Amino acid sequence: MTVTRADLELCLDRVRARVRDPRAGLYGPGSTTWNVGREGGLMLAGGAAALMQLAHPFVAQGVADHSATREDTLGRFLRTFDNVYAMIFGTLDQAVASARRVHSIHGRVTGVIPEAACGLPAGTTYAANDPGALLWVHATLIANAVRAHELIIRPLTPDEREIYYEESKRFALLFGLSDDVVPADWAAFERYYEGMIASGRIAPSRAARDMAAFLLEPPHPAMDSVWRWYAVMTAALLPPSLREGFGLRFDERERRLFESSIRALRHVYPRLPARLRFVPAYAEAERRIAGDVTVDLLHRMAARAVRRAMRRPHVERALGPGARRTRAAS
Repeated sequence: MTVTRADLELCLDRVRARVRDPRAGLYGPGSTTWNVGREGGLMLAGGAAALMQLAHPFVAQGVADHSATREDTLGRFLRTFDNVYAMIFGTLDQAVASARRVHSIHGRVTGVIPEAACGLPAGTTYAANDPGALLWVHATLIANAVRAHELIIRPLTPDEREIYYEESKRFALLFGLSDDVVPADWAAFERYYEGMIASGRIAPSRAARDMAAFLLEPPHPAMDSVWRWYAVMTAALLPPSLREGFGLRFDERERRLFESSIRALRHVYPRLPARLRFVPAYAEAERRIAGDVTVDLLHRMAARAVRRAMRRPHVERALGPGARRTRAAS
């Protein structure tokens, strides 16, 4: 069973019916989703979310068979977040266009799991548009966004958490997940999330471990210290069973580093100016709604700096002189 294009279009019709101002998009100013999603500090849990997604056998094998992550790590990352942020902060038309684009890409991601994993026998067919895989990816984004927010900013109130989850159902519709597929409320969501982890259906396969090892390797020697620190943060935020499954160390030394880092972030991060705290997509959405069409040069320069820092010279050398052309064409 997969989410078909017809399924997606029915869900997009439901999205349109729930949107009051197409220019503001799915949510708009004042929504809990914007207030949470605008925080750049949520990236603290981005690594944990990515590894939890890879722990689903369909996701891991799809990435191994079809993704350009190894050859174009940064490009893959940027394309993913371009689509996600267009869905969250873009206009209704931009959100719908991204939903169709992602569904089309996912439609080509199919194949066979080569060895038994998570209770599935070798030879099991997979598809990126499988509802179960899509729901798990959606769940990791919601759970880890809340976790990061509560660690370094403040805990959400029960009402805020409930509203945030209810709003997330619009995001789920953009992947063809209707209300009868997603858990009904936050309590049901927590039962689903914890149940999946305890069930054995979420566990790192060989493909997942190989990709995780690649992602946790510093892209450049100059970033070694930062990358090692982020690997510790990622290990800390994973459920113990998945941390062990990925072979990530988290002993007393790592625990102390994590706890001291969280204390420092709690003190420093909320005091940062909004221009440094909030993601560029949120700032652009605010300017759009205000009728301001100017370009934020600071954010553009920061994006270029990140691109330079994320280049993996060892990968480019291995791919040869035609690598850049190949990545640009993909």
